[in-house]
Amino acid sequence: MSEETKRTYGAEFFRSWLETAGAAVDREADRLTELDSAIGDADHGANLKRGFAAVTADLEKETPATPGAVLVAAGKQLISTVGGASGPLYGTLLRRTGKALGEAEQVSRAALAEALGAGVAAVAQLGGAQVGDKTMLDALVPAAEALGTSFAAAREAAEAGALATVPLRARKGRASYLGERSVGHQDPGATSSALLIAALAEVAG
Repeated sequence: MSEETKRTYGAEFFRSWLETAGAAVDREADRLTELDSAIGDADHGANLKRGFAAVTADLEKETPATPGAVLVAAGKQLISTVGGASGPLYGTLLRRTGKALGEAEQVSRAALAEALGAGVAAVAQLGGAQVGDKTMLDALVPAAEALGTSFAAAREAAEAGALATVPLRARKGRASYLGERSVGHQDPGATSSALLIAALAEVAG
């Protein structure tokens, strides 16, 4: 058994993950909005930046006691502060992942991979999308699967999934209204999802 397989992660690790993700979204907000202006409402970066800033502020006041509680609280905050589709989708992802982790004070990478899979399935159900529809699922589905192998593999899978949206025609969300004109643009939701997974890998070291 490798050291990474044996390691477990507590509430503080999950707080660090979300704060690191918030910093990445803050840094990349203009790029996310630029991607969204090509095929969406041009608000993805600004919306997520506001949402993750609220999450970070919340967690600075008080970190919930368990990994699951950290994610559930963050998900609720995103749903209440982020406009557009991304608030409910990201909120659902984190809340469902948190609920799947239950009350455990420490969780393994394998347990997180399984819980993230449940979160991703909830996003798919909410948005009625699947891999290949040019949405955040193109990054999240392969990331959740690869997390069973390692944090680094999850990051690589998410980044590859986001890049793979460029030649796709959007079948869900605002971009789907553009039809063929959505081809040739990287999906902003898949791009921000890759940032979330990259932050996880960064904090895991």
